[in-house]
Amino acid sequence: MSRIPPELQKLDRRVDRRVRRSVFSANDLLLILVSVASCVALFLLLRAAQTDLDAAMRRMNTKTTWLSVIFISAVNILVFSLHKKITLEGPTRRILDAAARIGKGDFSVRIKPFHSRHFKNEFDVIIEDLNKMAAELSGVETMKTDFIANVSHELKTPLAVIANYTALLQTPDLPEDKRLEYAAAMAGAAERLNALTGDILRLNKLETQQIFLENAPFDLGDQLCVSLIAFDHRLEQAELTLETELEEGVTVHADAGLLAHVWENLLSNAVKFTPPGGTVRVSLTKEKGFAVVRVSDTGCGMSEEVLSHAFEKFYQGDPARSVPGNGLGLALVKRVVDISGGAVEAQSEEGSGSTFTVRLPLQADRISPDT
Repeated sequence: MSRIPPELQKLDRRVDRRVRRSVFSANDLLLILVSVASCVALFLLLRAAQTDLDAAMRRMNTKTTWLSVIFISAVNILVFSLHKKITLEGPTRRILDAAARIGKGDFSVRIKPFHSRHFKNEFDVIIEDLNKMAAELSGVETMKTDFIANVSHELKTPLAVIANYTALLQTPDLPEDKRLEYAAAMAGAAERLNALTGDILRLNKLETQQIFLENAPFDLGDQLCVSLIAFDHRLEQAELTLETELEEGVTVHADAGLLAHVWENLLSNAVKFTPPGGTVRVSLTKEKGFAVVRVSDTGCGMSEEVLSHAFEKFYQGDPARSVPGNGLGLALVKRVVDISGGAVEAQSEEGSGSTFTVRLPLQADRISPDT
């Protein structure tokens, strides 16, 4: 039995399909055939020289034949070597040079393929994969730079608040009401810092697969009810109306603790971006083997540009950042839903609110890991 994992076997087959011709081409075969034919012809001449009745002529023919064999063989070897230098050494040097530059951090490297897609050989496939790797690394590097810049910005604001109010608290004879006000502002900034670091750590663990899922069947409707009760006070403060339509008996097999963060973030966004007098709607239904949760609001909505980046880390549609948030909530939502085997999508229209739809496989439709 093969010890190669199935995913690697699939990769090997995929690579084979991409190769349209081998590095060992028809030109190589032609050179070999010419060399063999030359040697055979010279060998026959040598045999003919050996059967010559005239000894002197035989010696002369034998010597000439041997010199001819050596000369033609040398020419064939030279031609074959030059051919391999062009077809093998050239591509290899370009690939090695690109790999060295990528190793030094230059992710802008791209190698032009040697042949069109209909005549790709192994070198062209290697070049294609190397270009893809460089592009991926370039994207990761950009994301890392943006991540550091965004984290620095998000940390700077609450730290500045804490520093400023700490200085104000040191004012002599500070009235009690001011002291409480400043302390409350510091507590709010500290809570924002705690939420930011918590989201960063949680998202990092999810992306690096450092979180071990505790999957178990549970009633999704019950979990949504608990989440809605937790938001009851915030909905009342924001003067929002809550409408629910939760189907009973909807069971999923997932990590309940992680999914709770999904509903918390979606409900938080709905409350945050909906003006007083608006409505937040939450529904749960069964559709074609999936549990479907929709969280809708009548808030400000999103433009197409903002919607296209909604699930990116640290992306915020409000450049002025007038609404509190760190831009990690929806990125966390997407990652949790993805590793739970589901899918999340957003629909929105500027000025008309937004709807986030989460689809999770129902418990009865999940395949046991033992099967």
